[in-house]
Amino acid sequence: MMVEQAALRLEAVGRHYEQGENRLTILDEAEMMISPGEMVALVAPSGAGKSTLLHIAGLLDRPDTGEVYVGGEACGTLGDDRRTAMRRQAIGFVYQFHHLLPEFSALENVMMPQMIMGLKHGEAASRAQELLDYMRIGKRSHHRPAELSGGEQQRVAIARAVANSPHVLLADEPTGNLDPTTSSYVFDALTALVRQSGVAALIATHNHDLAKRMDRAITLENGKVVPLDMG
Repeated sequence: MMVEQAALRLEAVGRHYEQGENRLTILDEAEMMISPGEMVALVAPSGAGKSTLLHIAGLLDRPDTGEVYVGGEACGTLGDDRRTAMRRQAIGFVYQFHHLLPEFSALENVMMPQMIMGLKHGEAASRAQELLDYMRIGKRSHHRPAELSGGEQQRVAIARAVANSPHVLLADEPTGNLDPTTSSYVFDALTALVRQSGVAALIATHNHDLAKRMDRAITLENGKVVPLDMG
């Protein structure tokens, strides 16, 4: 079954955990839809189910009930191989810590996911340099992560996440380790990339100033995804 329009859609998603004789409900028929080129802030307190939502949306975990659509494709019944392929090709991940490979340069880190997908070395290098230039870090492309500042490392991580032109970008506190000025700069670069590429971005953050700069904000209440008014 194909669902058009939304780059990411969660339909009646439920996730439960058994604790002895008790059932702990994390998500309860949660519904969410994000369009191409849209930036949505996920603002929720610890323990509300934010990580569970991101893991299910990113096909790292399966819901107990409901369906997840990525780029219009229903992913609930996909086998492990297809889910892995979807994560590599259709979903980009950015975490609070950059997770760059320390022995490789910035350019090589951005090339890596493209070469895993079968792109030739020259094409991957060209695409990687283009992304690093767009993120205003092109002049540092041959530096290893340890030679880059925190903001530079995170911009490389964002470039790597979108290297395969995914439908969806999932970011978990992508500026959480940065000072306010660097955080704003990295967020500006991320925003420009989202607008230019048309990727749908779901960004978990506790930073209300950044959340206000996105298209809209959502939160989790009693296992449901609900709109959040950032005022």
